[in-house]
Amino acid sequence: MASESSRIVSAWRPAVPGVVEVFHARFTEYAYPMHVHDAWTLLIVDTGAVRYDLDRHEHGTPHDTVSLLPPHVPHNGSPVTPEGFRKRVLYLDGTHLGDELIGAAVDRPDLRDPLLRRRVGQLHGALGRPGEELESESRLLFVGERLRGHLRSVGDPASARPADPVLARRLRELLDERIVEGVALREAAGLLGAHPAHLVRAFSAAYGIAPHQYLTSLRVGRARRLLLEGRSPGDTAVAAGFYDQSHLTRHFRRLVGVPPGRYKAG
Repeated sequence: MASESSRIVSAWRPAVPGVVEVFHARFTEYAYPMHVHDAWTLLIVDTGAVRYDLDRHEHGTPHDTVSLLPPHVPHNGSPVTPEGFRKRVLYLDGTHLGDELIGAAVDRPDLRDPLLRRRVGQLHGALGRPGEELESESRLLFVGERLRGHLRSVGDPASARPADPVLARRLRELLDERIVEGVALREAAGLLGAHPAHLVRAFSAAYGIAPHQYLTSLRVGRARRLLLEGRSPGDTAVAAGFYDQSHLTRHFRRLVGVPPGRYKAG
């Protein structure tokens, strides 16, 4: 039996609609028995490889693939080599992937798509950073869209709609009004009467920046003014809409070139 020391795991449920659980694991000896999930399993392997059986057919997950295992279908899993594997998994509800796609996923669970692989990795990065829920929602939308494209012969019609500068301006105005409290993507879509994916595409096409990047830029700008008024970095973080001081520092350093404390010190 594998020792507990050969298993390193972390799991959490983010405040992002559609994501039931984020699960990161490093296993060297452990093998999963046959089991099922009631959610979609979106899996990428960073090191090593996993072999598994799905619907009585054997599959594998080398590091350059994305594996999508449908709900309610039994599968197992074990490392291919003694070195084991390191994986990142998202368990997704039916928000972005409906039950009508289960059959296609059973037939083709392993997807060789470098862009999808990169986007899933970026989504994991956003989900691991508190305060980045808007970015996570946006990235999840496009991951779901690309997954559906693989599983369907006809793409999502919402993604083919043309640019919409009026809609983009309305979203910009909404973000301008909610710099501190922010707005969830699906709430914005409901308020503006638009499909979430079309909303993000229209904004990005009009302004050359994603909505979450625009909002972060506004928050950093507000933080700069507050720091120059004499506020501490900790107080500034909350007042500018950041999750905490480390959240502010990460984005402030990226956009300004120095951390808040050094900026304030001149």
